[in-house]
Amino acid sequence: MRGGVLVLGGTGEARRLASELVRDPGVRVVSSLAGRVTDPRLPEGEVRVGGFGGPDRMAAWLREHGIRAVVDATHPFAERITASAVRATAEARVPLLVLRRPGWRQDAGDDWRWVASLDEAAAVLPALGRRVFLTTGRQGLAAFAGADGLWFLIRTVDPPEPPMPAHHHLVLDRGPYTVDGERALMREHRVDVLVTKDSGGTMTRAKLTAARDLALPVVVVRRPPLPETAALETVDTVDTVDTVEAALTWLRALPGTL
Repeated sequence: MRGGVLVLGGTGEARRLASELVRDPGVRVVSSLAGRVTDPRLPEGEVRVGGFGGPDRMAAWLREHGIRAVVDATHPFAERITASAVRATAEARVPLLVLRRPGWRQDAGDDWRWVASLDEAAAVLPALGRRVFLTTGRQGLAAFAGADGLWFLIRTVDPPEPPMPAHHHLVLDRGPYTVDGERALMREHRVDVLVTKDSGGTMTRAKLTAARDLALPVVVVRRPPLPETAALETVDTVDTVDTVEAALTWLRALPGTL
């Protein structure tokens, strides 16, 4: 058997990549999930759930299991995992590829307000509306906890933990969503502003189309930059691609991997 490939997963792209890789019986494919979702969609092949315990332990795991390449296909906002992967692969001297789907682009009629953080998103909301559809995930809700003059429709996959906004209605749901469904939800709760992260992809894009149809402003949190590599002697830059096909091409170019 040739060298193993570790896929840091949790996204649709990670599952697609794993399904392509397991077709080759000569390659060991391990998908790693952070374990933050109660009932995650599992990829094909071998799966491990839970963190590694930091970059040093991840590096040790890579060496112990003979991993020849790591593909970080986590969520675009999983910056801690990416930073840990950069340091671990540098220590273990294992090639790293970051697979990130393209971010969303505005269409004609969109009214988007770009911000750099959840805190900045919370700061601009009072000037935009009073009834907020908050779709930024269950982590980071504390940034909106002090917005006493606003009401929030909060949608997450799993129940969030406090602190949370005092005035809110919680919806537990998982995409993909439809434009008709999103439009109806916004109308039902009289939403007048949407908050989202620039996650990209098609699974949750319907809310953006629905917001445009209803002429609602959208606050979009920009993606975090990739970790700095200047302090790592074995890393000059981090290789990045935006499609599963490009990731497969990158892996095939590594001797002894595919």
